[in-house]
This record gives sequence, C-alpha cells and structure tokens, in this order.
Amino acid sequence: MDKLLIRGGQRLNGSLAISGAKNAALPDLCAALLVPGPVTLTNVPRLQDVATTLKLLRQMGCEATWSEDPAQRNTLTLDAAGVNNPVAPYELVKTMRASILVLGPLLARFGVGVVSLPGGCAIGSRPVDQHIKGLQAMGAQIVVERGNIIAKVGRLKGARITTDMVTVTGTENLMMAATLAEGETVLENAAQEPEIADLATLLISMGARIEGLGTSRIRIQGVDALHSPAAPHDIIPDRIETGTFLCAVAATGGDVVLNKADAGLLEAVIEKLREAGAVIEAGSGFIRIRADGRPRAVSFRTSEYPAFPTDMQAQFMAVNCIADGAARVSETIFENRFMHVNELLRLGARIEIDGKTALIQGVERLSGAHVMATDLRASASLVIAGLVAEGETVVDRIYHLDRGYEGMESKLRGLGAQIDRVK
Repeated sequence: MDKLLIRGGQRLNGSLAISGAKNAALPDLCAALLVPGPVTLTNVPRLQDVATTLKLLRQMGCEATWSEDPAQRNTLTLDAAGVNNPVAPYELVKTMRASILVLGPLLARFGVGVVSLPGGCAIGSRPVDQHIKGLQAMGAQIVVERGNIIAKVGRLKGARITTDMVTVTGTENLMMAATLAEGETVLENAAQEPEIADLATLLISMGARIEGLGTSRIRIQGVDALHSPAAPHDIIPDRIETGTFLCAVAATGGDVVLNKADAGLLEAVIEKLREAGAVIEAGSGFIRIRADGRPRAVSFRTSEYPAFPTDMQAQFMAVNCIADGAARVSETIFENRFMHVNELLRLGARIEIDGKTALIQGVERLSGAHVMATDLRASASLVIAGLVAEGETVVDRIYHLDRGYEGMESKLRGLGAQIDRVK
C-alpha cells in the first residue's frame, strides 16, 4: 500500500495547473448514459473515482476511450449506444457513493435500473432516500431488496419535488432524470453548487431544457430524446483542489500561482484565507497567493454553497493548527467529519472537540509523525500539516487521496516540497 513521505519546513514557490473538478466529472460521466451516441469531455481528471466510474459504465456496455494524444491526456469520449446491462453491482459501488448518479439516467432512458446501495468515505450518513423519494414522485416503482435499489418505470413524468435537505447528488440525479420525463419537473430546495451548473451546461448541449441554475428552484422541461453534444464539454476547475493548494501555501508560506483556476468558485474560502493574512489576487484563469510568517487563526462554519464548503474544513483546520491564536470550527454537514483530528494531534496540534465544534489553539510548530488518512479530505489536511511539521511525516492509506487529487505529490514537488510516494 502506498504512503507519502514528507520532510516538512519548505516554503512553496512556483506555479501549477489545477485539474478538472472531480465532483463535476462524475455526474458528467453518468450523463453520457442519456444519449445513444458519443459524448466528449475535456479536462477530465485522472482520478481513482473516475476510473471506478468508467469501470462501472463499461460493465453496463458503455464505451469509454481516452485520447491517445499526450497533449490531450485528459480528453475522454463515451458512447452509451450499446448499453445492455443497467446494473451497478456492489463490488463497484461500495467504494464510491457517487455511483448512485447512474440511477436517474438509467430510469430516464431505459425505464429500469438496479443500483447497489453505495459506500465511500466514512464521514457520516449520506442517505439516498431523497433520490428515491424524488424518482417515485416522477412515477418510478422502487423497492430496496438485499442491498439493491431496484427501479422501473414506463416513462418518468414531470413533478414538483421538494427535498427534505439540500443534496448535491440528489439534485444532479433528479435533474438528469427529468430531462427525458414527460412534462415539467420543478426541483425545490435544489443545491446550488457550481458542479450542478456544469452538469446542466452539458445537458443543455445535449438538447435538455433547464432553467434556474444557481438558484434553489430548478425547472426542467422534459424532451422526447437527447442527442450527442455538437462540441466537447470542458469540465470546470476543481475548486476543492484549488482551495487545498491555497491552504498549503498559507500554512508553509511562499508565493504560488495556480493556473486554470477560477476564484469565483470558492469566494468563501478565499475570504477566510485573506483573514488569515494571505495576500491573494485573481484574474482570468489564475489565482496568486503570497504568505509570510504564521497565519492568523480564523473561525468558520461549514454550510451549503456558496458558504464555506465542508470539503475544505479539514484543510483549513490544518492551517489553524499552526496559526497565531485560537479558532472555532463548526461542522454542520457531516457528523463524522472530525476524524482527522486524532491524526493532527499526533503531529502536536492542540484541538478539542465539543459536539459539532472543534476548538483549535494554534502552536508555533508541529512535529513529524506516522499518521493515517481516514477519508479523502482528511488525507489532504494531513499532507498540509506534514508540509509544515519538523522532521519526517508519513501519511498512510493515501488511496483516499488518489480518489480526489490528480498527482498531488508531483504538483507539490514542483513547488519545492520534499514529498515522495513510497511503497
């Protein structure tokens, strides 16, 4: 099993390119099931979650081909014309909760779908009942038997659906299903994340009729059929990868330019980094961050977009661990998303947990130790902590990291970090 060996204490300087967004790529891949023809995506990140999704789509009968041109290594063409097995088995679904995103497209186009109840990071309960409730409102007959969601319908019908909570994958699944439903579907309490707008842009290029993007009410007028997009769809930059590297520089100090980045996708994070003392400037396609000395401790509360994202909580906590002062971090999205705290304590951090709130007293220095990643974003926080810790830090179980970061250690080495992947 691979590990990361980090020798801390190096400032980060230079530039790197941000990859395409994992959380946009996965629903975009599943959307290819809606059309019996080619769908070409560019800026697709080469991640473990993407590989798992492609394996899932291929076993259904969907073709998926990466470009052979090295200059276009992140270009992918899918063709779901030959899909003949609308089943998502447990052995593929168990590692990735986003696998549930095939259910809406399968029902919409084929009228049937069998999807195993999904797994993924152990960061808390992420129930799929809102997906099921919405599809049932559109006329689907759904039962859950032996760990499988078994769904069938003649043709989905438009409906007004109000989810009990804001759910990103639920909004995406129901939006994809509604594109081929009969009549109009209105999604109330819809999530507003940029990845949903990215998916909708792809669907509209296929002939879908969608309004209300970026608001809590999305209207979809169903059409009889969708078609292949006339041009490749370019996936948006990964705002969480962007925020992770910004936090790394804020912690270590340095001067770094992030290319292919969009500051408009993570305004809440940038505002907090500026409060911490980082100097950040942004323009078309780039963000520059400069940081000197210890950051200032900054308190924050996670919430749905456009507020501070839960996916950045662990990384920013790593910054607070070596900051000047004390900070309070409240987690409102997932109940188990403080599992990185015990590992940060091994590095010398001072953190106390009180229910859904973490109290962090910044220390002047951390000390290298052997730590273990518990989920995707926790692993990124441990890397940031290791970059500033004295001595050597070993981060174990980095298969979590590979699910959501494309070549993280090589990008950090390009900025001057002493970090290596070891067996």
